[in-house]
Amino acid sequence: CRCCADSRRHSSILYNILRSEERAASPAGQGPRREQASRGCPCGSRRRVALRSPQVACKAASAVLVKTLRFVQNVPCFQELPLDEQLLLVRSCWAPLLVLGLAQDRVHFETVESSEPSMLQRILTTRRQGEQPPPRGPAPGRPHHGPGGGGGGPHLPSAGEIQAIKGFLAKCWSLDISTKEYAYLKGTVLFNPDLPGLQCTQYIEGLQREAQQALNEHVRLIHRGDEARFAKLNVVLSLLRSINANVIAELFFRPIIGAVNMDDMLLEMLCAKL
Repeated sequence: CRCCADSRRHSSILYNILRSEERAASPAGQGPRREQASRGCPCGSRRRVALRSPQVACKAASAVLVKTLRFVQNVPCFQELPLDEQLLLVRSCWAPLLVLGLAQDRVHFETVESSEPSMLQRILTTRRQGEQPPPRGPAPGRPHHGPGGGGGGPHLPSAGEIQAIKGFLAKCWSLDISTKEYAYLKGTVLFNPDLPGLQCTQYIEGLQREAQQALNEHVRLIHRGDEARFAKLNVVLSLLRSINANVIAELFFRPIIGAVNMDDMLLEMLCAKL
């Protein structure tokens, strides 16, 4: 974290362990420096957090997921696609669609700092017990199938990742997006022609273009005095790229369903009549 680059040497766990006796014997006048050393990263964006009320928030998110897949199933053009194409599209966009649904239903949630030990603490503890160090989480950008999909324990989201979700929700609420605008935004997200493995690329690209055109026409008709609204709604779409599907799964679904593969659950829900 760049914000604490100058003091990283003094804020590490090993440094505090090795210098604990010296700090205890240091003069009282060095108190402020000692406090700054133990504080760690001042930005706090790497702190691990969990839901304050998981039963309430997870229930709301589950209801939004059901409504989201019901919306997808009711799109006639989507139903005309082969099942494997449908599943590929849903697997890639379920998290952005869910967050759009959270914004549309104005779902609020609060988080609290977790007592989850750091990687170094876990390594020191397991080696003390004669065990192997715990595996690291998936590297940034590496595919991961969500809870239960690739082994390893839960990886609580960071405060920075949660802030990205809350920032997106706040942006949507500030624009007071209408039901039709949400529908056109969801259509744009759903029909993504850039996914590898798609066979009906041109057809899907045409559907995405139609969703964008319908959104533009709706904005020009309803918001004639706001020429920048269409651009603002496209900014909303760009913010969705920062939403990590693994974070959404860990935050809203692992607390209630445990280590379940999201791909399997999406397939089951997609084939069911919701």
